[in-house]
Amino acid sequence: MDKAAFYSTNNPAERVNFETALLTGMASNYGLYMVARKDIPVLSRERIEAMKGMTYAGIAYEVLEPFLGREVPPARLRSLLDDAYDARRIPTVVQKVTGKTHIIWLTRGPTYSFKDYAARFFGRMLNHFLGEKGLRRVVIVATSGDTGGAVADALLGLKNIDNIVFYPKGSISEGQRRQMTTLGDNVHAFEVNGDFDVCQALAKNILGDATFAGEIFEDPERFTSANSISVGRLLPQAVYPFYAYSQMETSSEPFIASIPSGNFGNMMGTVIARQMGLPVEKIICGVNENTEFPDFLASGVYTVRASIKSPSSAMIVSHPSNLARLIDFYGGHMFDERDPSTGNVTRPGIIDRIPDMESMRRDIVSLGISNPRHFETMKEVYDRYGIILDPHGSVGWAVLMEYLGGKHDRPAVVYETADPGKFPDDVHRAIGVVPELPQGMKEQSGRPERIYSIGAEPEHTSAGLKLSPAQVSEAKKKIREIYDR
Repeated sequence: MDKAAFYSTNNPAERVNFETALLTGMASNYGLYMVARKDIPVLSRERIEAMKGMTYAGIAYEVLEPFLGREVPPARLRSLLDDAYDARRIPTVVQKVTGKTHIIWLTRGPTYSFKDYAARFFGRMLNHFLGEKGLRRVVIVATSGDTGGAVADALLGLKNIDNIVFYPKGSISEGQRRQMTTLGDNVHAFEVNGDFDVCQALAKNILGDATFAGEIFEDPERFTSANSISVGRLLPQAVYPFYAYSQMETSSEPFIASIPSGNFGNMMGTVIARQMGLPVEKIICGVNENTEFPDFLASGVYTVRASIKSPSSAMIVSHPSNLARLIDFYGGHMFDERDPSTGNVTRPGIIDRIPDMESMRRDIVSLGISNPRHFETMKEVYDRYGIILDPHGSVGWAVLMEYLGGKHDRPAVVYETADPGKFPDDVHRAIGVVPELPQGMKEQSGRPERIYSIGAEPEHTSAGLKLSPAQVSEAKKKIREIYDR
C-alpha cells in the first residue's frame, strides 16, 4: 500500500501516512482519515485460508501488515500485536450456537468489551510512534459506554500519553463509569450534561482547536483522538471478522456478519475486511430505535433526529461518525456544516454527493430493533440455548433472525460486544437472573472516583440536544486547570 494513502474525507488533497494520521487524529477540514476503496490491500484466497489455526495476534499481523509494513518493521509490528492480543489477557472465542449460527465473544478483555481490541492496538501503536519521535500527546475521546473504559485502560500509565474522556451523565452504567473514573494517574474523566452526540461534538471541538492546544502546551498538535474517528481505532476492527471466519465450522463458505452498530466503527471495519477479500456475503447493520441509517438505506434521504434512549446504551447514536467513511467508501460525500467562528456543528449529516446506493444496498442490510425486542431476544436465547446476551448482543442476534426468517441454515456470526455483567438490571429484567460482575469490575466497585463535571446546559433543538458554547467554555476552563497545576 502507498505510504501516503490516508486522506481527509473533507479534503482528498490531503494525503498522509498512517503515523501522521494516528498522531493527528482528525483530518483537515474536520474530515476523517480514510483509505480509498481502490487502495485497500486485497489478500489472496490462499492467504486468508492459511489463517485457520492461527492465533488472534497472528491473524492481526496478516491483516494489518499490508497497511503498516512500510512504516513499522515486521519484527516490531509482530511484537506490538503479540502484546496487544496476548490470549492470556484478551482471549477471543467463536462459539457455534446452532445450525450454522455462531457468536464471536469480543467481551473477555481487560474492560470486557470489544472496544479493548482497537484500544490496545491504538495505545501501543501511538506509544511506539511517540517514543520514536520523542513526542507527547493528549488523547481525547467521547464515549457512549464502553469506549472510554477500554481506551483509559489501554492508555493508563503510558509515559507519553494523557487521556481526557467525555461521557454523558446518566446514560452509562455505574460499572462503565467506574472503569474511567477510578483509574486516576494520566486518565481524566469528564461527566457531560447531555447525550453521546453532545460528548462527541465536544471532543471534536477540542480536537479541532489547535489554538487552544498551543495556548496550554505551546504545541498546537498536542491533541489527538482515540474515538472511532481515529484511523488507529478503525483498522484493527477489520481483524475480528477474519478471526471469526478462521474459527467457524463453516469457514469454507461465505458468511453473514451481524453487527450491533452505534458509531459504526465495527461495521466499517467489516466493510474494509470484505474489501480485502474476506468472503462476507452480507453485512447486517443492527441498530436500536435510532433508525437514521436504515431509513437512509430505504429512502436515500438522511435525516438526523433526536436520539432515543435504549437498553443498548452504547448504540444511542443518531448521527454515527463513521457513516461519513461509509458514504466515502461508496463514492459519496457527507459533512457537518459548522459555525466558522466556533467550529460547532450547525447542521449535521449533509450529503452533497450521493453514494452508490445500489451497491451499498447490495452489500449491507440495516434493521432497527425496538426497546422491548431487546428483552424478548435475551429471554429467547437464554431459554433456548442457555446463553446470556447483553443488550447489544441481543440486537445482533435479533436482526440476524429477522433477516434469516428465524432459520440457522446460512453461515453467520453475531458480534457479542460487551459482557452481560456490565448490564445487570437489563439482563435480570429479561431473564430473571443477575449475571455475575466481571472480576476486574468487582475490584473497581470500591475504589474512589475522580470526576470532572461539565454542568452547563446543552442547547435543546428540534433535532435533539446540541453542544452549547457554555459547555465548550467550561470544558476548556477545566482542562486548563488540570495542566496548569
